[in-house]
Amino acid sequence: MVRTNALGMFAAAMVALVSAPASAQVRDAVYRGTLICDKLPFIEHKMREAISVTISRGAVRYSHIVRLRETAEPVTEEGAGTLNGQNLSLQGSWNGGNRQYKASYSGVFVRRSAKLKGAQTWIDGGRTITRACSGAIKRPLRAFLPRDKKPPAGQ
Repeated sequence: MVRTNALGMFAAAMVALVSAPASAQVRDAVYRGTLICDKLPFIEHKMREAISVTISRGAVRYSHIVRLRETAEPVTEEGAGTLNGQNLSLQGSWNGGNRQYKASYSGVFVRRSAKLKGAQTWIDGGRTITRACSGAIKRPLRAFLPRDKKPPAGQ
């Protein structure tokens, strides 16, 4: 009887673990990846640049490198977002003087990563240009995430 009861408890624990909501898999961390955006009329190539998304206690912030030439612009695209279950939504902007844009990206988390899709709407010298972007972000494996430090024994 004891063995059957222990097996039943184990089975119940496994069912609870497997049926945990997928949003429980998404947790506070820094997610890094790449965003690839279509070519602009005043740039030679498509752009492939780093993006970093930080999720902390329900708050979502991101930054994305902007490159119009060989070197990165001194100001990055920055923005905020929302996390609703597994759905991630980001809104931000960049301003480089006579060129500026607003950006919007979204994606769905699967385990520890999300694929992003979105667009940037540029204003360049009075004309409006929209370009599509896509990419992916991923958090490090759990073993590489920072841990809460425990105070030394005896303190």
